[in-house]
Amino acid sequence: MTITTAKLPRKALRLTPLALAALLMSAECHADWKLTPTVGVAETYSDNPGLLTDDEAHGQWISEATPGFKLSNRSRRLRLDALGEWHFYSYQDKNTPRTHDRERRYTFDADALLVENLLSLEASANGSRQATSAFGPRFTQPYSTFNRTDVRTWSVSPVVRHRFGSFADLQMRVTRDSVQNDGDIAANAFANSKSTTGQFTLGSPANALGAFGWGLQYQHQDLQTERYGDSTSENASLNLRYRLNSTLDGVFTIGHDSYEYTGMNNRSGGPSYLMGGIWTPSPRTSIDARIGHSYLGRTGSLNAVQRNRHLVSRVLYSDQVTTTRAQFLLPAAIDTAAMLDRLFSASISDPIARALAVQAYMASAGLPPSLANNINYLSNRYMRERRLQAALIYNMAHSTITLSAYRSERIALSEQQTDSDLLGSQLNSLNDNVRQKGVDLSFNYRLSARSALNAAAVASRATSLTTGIVSPSHQLTLGLTRQFGRKTNAMLELRHTAGNGGTPSLNGLFAGAGSYTENAITATLAVQF
Repeated sequence: MTITTAKLPRKALRLTPLALAALLMSAECHADWKLTPTVGVAETYSDNPGLLTDDEAHGQWISEATPGFKLSNRSRRLRLDALGEWHFYSYQDKNTPRTHDRERRYTFDADALLVENLLSLEASANGSRQATSAFGPRFTQPYSTFNRTDVRTWSVSPVVRHRFGSFADLQMRVTRDSVQNDGDIAANAFANSKSTTGQFTLGSPANALGAFGWGLQYQHQDLQTERYGDSTSENASLNLRYRLNSTLDGVFTIGHDSYEYTGMNNRSGGPSYLMGGIWTPSPRTSIDARIGHSYLGRTGSLNAVQRNRHLVSRVLYSDQVTTTRAQFLLPAAIDTAAMLDRLFSASISDPIARALAVQAYMASAGLPPSLANNINYLSNRYMRERRLQAALIYNMAHSTITLSAYRSERIALSEQQTDSDLLGSQLNSLNDNVRQKGVDLSFNYRLSARSALNAAAVASRATSLTTGIVSPSHQLTLGLTRQFGRKTNAMLELRHTAGNGGTPSLNGLFAGAGSYTENAITATLAVQF
């Protein structure tokens, strides 16, 4: 790995979002923009807002104000969704440890068609609080800083698409992205980074009528980090598909992967193959299962989806080489809105009306953007992640049940050196092999057209297989939501949270250890203008 560091000028980085916004707006001059200002107020009583150990905890009132906005566009040449919120907190005790008085959250996602049937621009940005370690509190509250740091990401990608008749579809893209951390001194040991990625895909059209299909893929990434220099990675593959009958396709993939890192086992690349089948017995059921071998050993993948009028379920298994920064840039593995969209498609055919119904339902049921997932903790190392996730949503006449579960294992591939500032010398092997598992069960009962009762139980457990450190946590919530008019909502929620810090100290990432519990009640009023 080269230990020289490349940096972009700070002024250029500050101007990047402005230039992006101007370009997207110029793509559709007569766009139908919709701007919705929002404001929310909340009052919470918590007996342990800083998630301190039980002998240190003390209760108090917390006031919260949340101004924000939603911006959207749905036109022929531009699709855009943006959301921004500013949270301000006021405490009865001004010196409450492990809390903060303000934060901002934002998301931005856009796709602009610049040249018909040829060139488009995709862009995204996100700013939110993320976990610093898998061995801290899993369910920290919005005002708590325990095991939390601010992470900002953005990505810009021009995309060229072209169809060569019925022979092949071509897609080329260049992506520039950034991941930055705004935490304390110890958390800043997570290296800010930028990357440039080129991707090339050429293959038979998805709707091709022939029995044989093929595809070529190539990706090259140049990664620059502020603390640990530059590195590159390359991935190439050839995909073949043959239709065995009307419901079953055989698939085969051969490829080669190469990563530039100093490996713990001196392996950082090699050939790979996958073989399996895609079974689609009906438009509502599909199973894509594959097994094979990579330079790391046996591997495989699974993507199974089934839905009917009342139930949608999905099972995913993946095995990949990844990094913390790559996970921050990816969307949720199981997206709640996507699953609800499949469920509602049986009764709402119009996609725009269905999207509005999905968002309204998620708000009334208090559902998160993504279903139960493992914690993406801070690490500068390359790792092999094997993850199994399952989720289902069952909708009845007056109620809905959501169940999701996951099990993941991350095995570090690169050396401990790049995480030494994060973990310290005493715990430098904490992230060598981390296993996480959890389950999330929620129940929504619609009392009337405007009122609903929500209950949820969430449990997770992180285990370091190298050090033996274990960090369990769970949370129980019970809430009542009420809609007053078309633009005003209120919620009353009871919450119980418990867990274990897992370690005596992670070099300042979070101080204090031992068990903690929090019981809280929150009343919230939210208004859209």
